[in-house]
Amino acid sequence: MIVLIAPEKDIHREILILNQLFEAGLEYYHLRKPEKNYQEHCDYLNQIDVKYHNRIVVHYFHELINTYNLKGIHFQEQKRRDHIDNPGHYFKELNMFGKTISSSFHEPDDLNNCEFEFDYHLLSPVFSSISKEGYKGRGFDVNHIDKRIIGMGGVTTDNLSEFNKLGFNGVGVLGGVWNNSNPVEVFKKMKNHFER
Repeated sequence: MIVLIAPEKDIHREILILNQLFEAGLEYYHLRKPEKNYQEHCDYLNQIDVKYHNRIVVHYFHELINTYNLKGIHFQEQKRRDHIDNPGHYFKELNMFGKTISSSFHEPDDLNNCEFEFDYHLLSPVFSSISKEGYKGRGFDVNHIDKRIIGMGGVTTDNLSEFNKLGFNGVGVLGGVWNNSNPVEVFKKMKNHFER
């Protein structure tokens, strides 16, 4: 499983490349644009072919799930801590039927001890980050945790088998795809690895 995270700041030809990535089989696109407001999120989504909306997971403005046919919503660590203790209240206003709910973690113990059942969990940094400077990898081994865990941090086409060995069910990638001169080809290589 590959989760592709949006670049924080818009990049040249981003939507065009994104539609090509969807065509190439991208199933999980995490829309994480911390500087965009609600309307800018809508403008961004409106540029993406509507047939791919059901592959997009939003990090901000979870209420977008009521307007667009999105894949799901994602909780960053602080938001999870703020809201997941009383999830019944949080989800009351959201049309979550058939949608995914995921969250970010930075400590395997927090992930293992979390009582809320997320569809999948992003754990970082496994290796030193490509997109965030000074974000040192910690080589987490999660073979002992019986949850669906996606490893993030330093993902390249060369270290995918390391993530397998450490017990991850897939990778979350940002810089490893977007910082490449040919993001679609890199994504296809990663996809082939997980299909083998």
